[in-house]
Amino acid sequence: MSKHDGGTETEAGAGEAGDAVELTRVRQLWHLLEPLHAVLYYAPEVFEEAAALGYDTKERWPSYFPLRAAPLGPVGTERVASAFYSFSPRMVAEHIDSAWAIAEPDAVLAARLRGIDRAYRAIFGDRVDSPQLAEAAALARRAAESVDTAGRPLAAANAELLWPEAPHLQLWQAATILREHRGDGHIAALLVAGLDPVESLVSFAAIGAASVERFESRGWSAGEWRSAHERLTARGLVDAQGTATDAGRDLRHRVEHQTNQLAARPWQLLGAAEVARLADLLGDFWVAVLSSGLLPSETTLGIGKV
Repeated sequence: MSKHDGGTETEAGAGEAGDAVELTRVRQLWHLLEPLHAVLYYAPEVFEEAAALGYDTKERWPSYFPLRAAPLGPVGTERVASAFYSFSPRMVAEHIDSAWAIAEPDAVLAARLRGIDRAYRAIFGDRVDSPQLAEAAALARRAAESVDTAGRPLAAANAELLWPEAPHLQLWQAATILREHRGDGHIAALLVAGLDPVESLVSFAAIGAASVERFESRGWSAGEWRSAHERLTARGLVDAQGTATDAGRDLRHRVEHQTNQLAARPWQLLGAAEVARLADLLGDFWVAVLSSGLLPSETTLGIGKV
């Protein structure tokens, strides 16, 4: 039994081919694919495309919200806040209320593909046309095409988009579908754990996933953070200093374990051998994105810390 995952490492089960995919492997694929998706929100090439549409790119949030929400269509604050979960609705409203007046979702979708095309070419160089990338893209696409989208709004919205022709853009789109599929499942696990949006951040900070200052980027007020801390203290999940109790750590471990379980099906269907092959293929591209210096050293996802 893994203390980190809160259950056996083979609970992901067997794929259709009959070979088990362990939860540690499910989590590893998230770690490898997340940077390939997330570079969208930091690459200068994407900022240039967003600026050309009329978005303010002095900071990342004015473009982040439309870039991520565009697959949902011209939705308003309530639906975006629901799907994104951890952001204060006030922060969502600040950026979404005017987003579709600046550019319609279809224009944003086209811009994000143009931007990631340019960004990947800058980061990967000649490897963007390599057989290794094409093979990785084909495997990731197979996994992405098998995601279960029921009750997963962001995964479903991205899964409905047409696939681009270029392998490197297929890799990015597959990474995006798979990470949103995992994220939708993570929200379900938080709901089962009884953690509302701000409580989810306070409890995650309490186990050292990231600094409180990093989580403050989600737009919650000091009063809202304090109230959430008080609610979690009353449940015996954090202490007066904001550090997780044993019960709080156990709860967060269960959330991560359930998230891994809910993210496992595409990898089960792909099968252990091809999942292992994909992990091997992604390594160089993962290193290239991290080495670009575009991604922050600390994120709210807790990768590498929990």
